[in-house]
Amino acid sequence: MSNTEEITTIQKLNSYGKPKAKRRIIKKILIYFLVLIVVLGVVISLFINIHPAFGGNPSKEQKVVYSSFDNYDNGKFVYRVTKKMTGSASNSPSTFKDSNSVGNQTNPAGQIPISELDWNKINSKEDSLTWFGHSAFLLSIDNKKILIDPMLGPIASPVSFVGPKRYSKDLLDIIEEMPPIDAVFITHDHYDHLDYQSIRKLKSKVGHFFVPYGVSNHLIRWGVAKDKITELNWWDETEFQGLTIALTPSKHFSGRGILNRDTTLWGGWVILGKQIRFFTSGDGGYDAHFKDIGKKYGPFDIALIEGGQYDRRWSWAHMFPEESVQANIDVRGKHMMLMHWGAFTLANHGWIEPIERALKEANKNDVNLIAPQIGETVPLDRRLPISVSSWWKK
Repeated sequence: MSNTEEITTIQKLNSYGKPKAKRRIIKKILIYFLVLIVVLGVVISLFINIHPAFGGNPSKEQKVVYSSFDNYDNGKFVYRVTKKMTGSASNSPSTFKDSNSVGNQTNPAGQIPISELDWNKINSKEDSLTWFGHSAFLLSIDNKKILIDPMLGPIASPVSFVGPKRYSKDLLDIIEEMPPIDAVFITHDHYDHLDYQSIRKLKSKVGHFFVPYGVSNHLIRWGVAKDKITELNWWDETEFQGLTIALTPSKHFSGRGILNRDTTLWGGWVILGKQIRFFTSGDGGYDAHFKDIGKKYGPFDIALIEGGQYDRRWSWAHMFPEESVQANIDVRGKHMMLMHWGAFTLANHGWIEPIERALKEANKNDVNLIAPQIGETVPLDRRLPISVSSWWKK
């Protein structure tokens, strides 16, 4: 064989080997990638199961009980529309910016102002309401202290290094100054409403917890005694120290982990005292249930209505401010307060847009909308007018 023929043969052999070598390399890369995905999945799964902030899951026995509920189907809680609604924003095109009012900064330029807490007012026997931002409130009613969705931590997330951060400093320190809390009411288990750090710090001074079905598992994992928790379904009623309590429907969802969406219930709360009738909507889109609530329990002296963190893409789960005003009309709220804004950015609208749009719509419809500063205590005396100060513009 000549040198030329030998070289040609070697080149042919090399050319045959190259595709095989490439395939082997690609195969190894794919194997390594799959192994990495599996390992990552195992690590995430272990982290979710081990880290207490993710809470607990309903047991098999609890699921058997839930299966008898009208609002539970195939292992998940569901909202069933009772009446046909028209004019849904979900028919509009999705947008990354959903703004039509002033102020399109999604976050404030700096820390927002917080009113100094007036503990004398809070600890008095007068009925009052104190806002801690977003959906967290301290309600004084019939000389009882009640916390609603006490998310007082710095970040709405199970971990400290990623997630929506509070516009102001965290409020965990005020827990030490709080009087004994007669009851805590949780609307649902999302991180911007149910906070691990807050509950851990609060639990020793709380007499009782009221939660939708399934949420008790989170509290129990965090050290709250089972006998200090009452779970309710939609339209369930109970009595607590002279107050009438009811859980009302909302069109939303739940879940704290990757695989447990809608395994716990969500809703709003009605609290009826001797003088004051109180309602908080919890999170949720606009639908027929608001009129049902108004017929059954209205009118309300004060109605806290969700109206921030909205977008056309999830209009079924969060109301636009104009819908919030209509919801207040439906439930027959004498005074309305917009909530779910002023603390965290969870959508792409301007951070002050919700209150500006709500005020505009409220003025059109002669709705008494109040907007206290975070930390301000508002008296709920029916005889006193409640003023609005545009603190967010300062």
